[in-house]
Amino acid sequence: MDFPWVFLDQIRVGRFHPRPSVRQSGPVSLPEPSRRDTRLDQYVDAYAERTHGLQVSAVRALFAVANRPEVVSLAGGMPNIADLPREALGEAMSRLVAERGVQAMQYGSGQGELFMREQIVEVMAEEHIHAHPDDVVVSCGSQQALDLVTRVFIDPGDVILAEGPSYVGALGTFHAYQAKIVHVAMDDHGILPDALRQALVSLRAAGERVKFLYTIPNFQNPTGVTQPVERRRAILEVAKEYDLLIIEDNPYGLLTLEGEPMPAMRSMDADNVVYLGSFSKTFAPGFRIGWALAPHAVREKLVLTQEAATLAPPVFSQYAISTYLNEFDWRGQIVAFRDMYRERRDAMLAGLAEHMPPGSTWTVPNGGFFVWLTLPEGIDSQAMLPRAVSARVAFTPGTAFYADGLGSRNLRLSFCFPPPERILEGTRRLGEVIAAEMEMNRTFGIIPGTARHNDLQTGPAPDIS
Repeated sequence: MDFPWVFLDQIRVGRFHPRPSVRQSGPVSLPEPSRRDTRLDQYVDAYAERTHGLQVSAVRALFAVANRPEVVSLAGGMPNIADLPREALGEAMSRLVAERGVQAMQYGSGQGELFMREQIVEVMAEEHIHAHPDDVVVSCGSQQALDLVTRVFIDPGDVILAEGPSYVGALGTFHAYQAKIVHVAMDDHGILPDALRQALVSLRAAGERVKFLYTIPNFQNPTGVTQPVERRRAILEVAKEYDLLIIEDNPYGLLTLEGEPMPAMRSMDADNVVYLGSFSKTFAPGFRIGWALAPHAVREKLVLTQEAATLAPPVFSQYAISTYLNEFDWRGQIVAFRDMYRERRDAMLAGLAEHMPPGSTWTVPNGGFFVWLTLPEGIDSQAMLPRAVSARVAFTPGTAFYADGLGSRNLRLSFCFPPPERILEGTRRLGEVIAAEMEMNRTFGIIPGTARHNDLQTGPAPDIS
């Protein structure tokens, strides 16, 4: 049975609530609704102003349909953790509870446990970062670390510079704190330093308060592009020239598929970079442990903010990850992850080369989880999505990754979770959907206002395959 697509729009705006199926033996007497009950949301007048911009992201709305088994989902960014040594991990967790459960299941430090911070410093050394545990703040995933940083720095109306396109979870956080998001143009090597300088000059001339630049230098989400070392240095120089803080988000850095991990921006500038890291991609996301490495003064603000929000990051998860790092070959597991993701990346690139119609281009990532596809002229990824899922393939529309409505000719494809044969089948189905859209445009013409030509001005220049 085809999925009723009216539900997808309802899910996206937060108005779809499945009703349980209950058999009734007789007539049901329902109370008369009050005047408040007849409103769509009876608390709408009580919400804080900052909640008015909160919306269900396209990524979240997709989960309702993309997880159906008959759909090849190239949409989500879930890591494939099926090959972790789960039996041995289970035994280790049992020992943890038996031997140290009293400590592991108790309240902990708002900064994170010292043993965890020491091990995080060891992990960051893999990317040439030399740090002290005192400057690490453990968080509930790197998403919470980003929330803490944003809460510390952003007042309503402040400007955040971000890559165009940028990580949808970051955009949601920035919107929640009522920031203005200004995208900085990219090419296939990441942010353009001249575009960054131009944005800073024009914004400050207009009297705007620019608080920081948010960037994912390694295998960027959603484009998959990576900043070379020379580009990183150039961006750091511009930031230093204009006294601009950089937030470096690096969840994928160790998942390089070609060569060795690149040095982090934080390794080149310890004073002007706040570094965000995570175990979600290199171990498992369910433990929800990430961190921020910050200059000492910023570190203190982050700890106080965390204590106000959660008291402390999850203590048991810190003990569990510490056990994994101590007792298992975590470096060898990352190598195994790289081999697995490389095979899947190659399957996606092969499928795109075989099945994409003329006029399609895409990035060729050397790590991470994602490929960024540019559609032929006149194709709108958001409008195409329902027809794609009807054809049993899902993706994330490009507009989800822009704060200004751009990206309609783009979409993000994820190769991290499906096995190679499913990826190949997914690209075949997607190619057929795009070809059908092109045929419809040839027959009926391009609908005015869709797939705007200027969408590509702030997107990366993709490798053409």
